[in-house]
Amino acid sequence: MSRIGNKHIDIPAGVEVKIDGTTVTAKGPVGTLTRTFDSRMGIAMEGNVIHVTRPNDEKICKSLHGLTRTLVHNMVEGVAHGFSKELEVNGVGYRAAKQGTNLVMNLGYSHQVIVPEIPGITIDVPAPNKIIVKGPDKEVVGQFAAEIREKRPPEPYKGKGIKYVGETIIRKEGKAGKGKK
Repeated sequence: MSRIGNKHIDIPAGVEVKIDGTTVTAKGPVGTLTRTFDSRMGIAMEGNVIHVTRPNDEKICKSLHGLTRTLVHNMVEGVAHGFSKELEVNGVGYRAAKQGTNLVMNLGYSHQVIVPEIPGITIDVPAPNKIIVKGPDKEVVGQFAAEIREKRPPEPYKGKGIKYVGETIIRKEGKAGKGKK
C-alpha cells in the first residue's frame, strides 16, 4: 500500500489547478507549470483537494502512485512558494558575482566561469561567496544548482570549491612528511 500516494493534496489560496485527463497545469504567484503523467494514474480534483488513484495493485502501479502524487504536490508547492538551493563558494580568491543575467565566478582557473540564467530560474548573489538558485520547478532548480556546483566541486584536502549550504565535506589528511632519524 502506497502511503504517500493515498495522501490528498491541499490547494493553497492563490493557486489555480486544471486537470485535463493526465495533464495537470498549476498556476500561481511564482509561475506556471504543466506536466503529463502516466495514463494509468487517476488524478481528480474535489473542491480544493486533489486525489491520485491507481487502477490495481501491480508493482508498477504502486510505484507510479506515490511518484505521481509527489510530483503533483511539488508542482502545487512550487507555483505557490517556489523552491531554492543555496551554494557556498569556499577558497582564497574564489568568488561569484552577477552581471546582468549571468553568474560570473572566479574559481581558480585562468578564466572566469560564466553561467547564464535559464528561463524559469533566477540567480541571486547576496555575498561574494553565496549563490541562491530560485524557481517554481523543484527538478530544474536542483539540476541547475548541481550544474553550478559541477564547475568546481569541493576537494577533500582543503575544502575549496562550490558546495551546498549544510553539505558536509569528508576531509582527508594530507601527505605525511618523512620523519628525521
